[in-house]
Amino acid sequence: MTVSRLLVMGPQGAGKGTQAALLAEWLGVPAISTGDIFRANIKGKTELGVLAQSYTARGELVPDSVTNDMVRSRLSEPDARAGFILDGYPRNAAQVGALDEILADLAEPLQAVVVLTADRDELLARIAKRAQIEGREDDTPEAIARRLDIYEAETAPLLAAYRERGLLAEVDGLGTVEQVAARVRDAVQAK
Repeated sequence: MTVSRLLVMGPQGAGKGTQAALLAEWLGVPAISTGDIFRANIKGKTELGVLAQSYTARGELVPDSVTNDMVRSRLSEPDARAGFILDGYPRNAAQVGALDEILADLAEPLQAVVVLTADRDELLARIAKRAQIEGREDDTPEAIARRLDIYEAETAPLLAAYRERGLLAEVDGLGTVEQVAARVRDAVQAK
């Protein structure tokens, strides 16, 4: 069985977006990032974008109801039928339940969860560098610290649930992009 429906998880700055894109290319399925969708809406000043920005500017996360509906819609699109890589979702227990319902409705079970691990100081340095390069106003030191704290409190505990289901693969997120990508591919092939 080829693994084609999976999550890439980890704290901000761990390289989820980069690795999800590489993994999606390797598997021939779309990488679906809630963060990219929110940023596109913010840039386009859509109703959702204005609402999302009101949360992200304070270093808070967008409410589950908005995120769940967006993910349900995106996973029902034709290009996701062959599989998908979800990046940035789920981030808490309620979203895990929502994702389970979405996938049950689609009759497409989750096959693997890859979590990228990295030291907090390394994460802070990576995000600060990204903020300088990309000019992202949502990457202030305060917002970064808040999002890492939220990850530790809400998202990290989900890993135990996925471990119990036999879906979790932990991958060291430190090293070159190519080194991490090779470790991610090896972890997915082992599933």
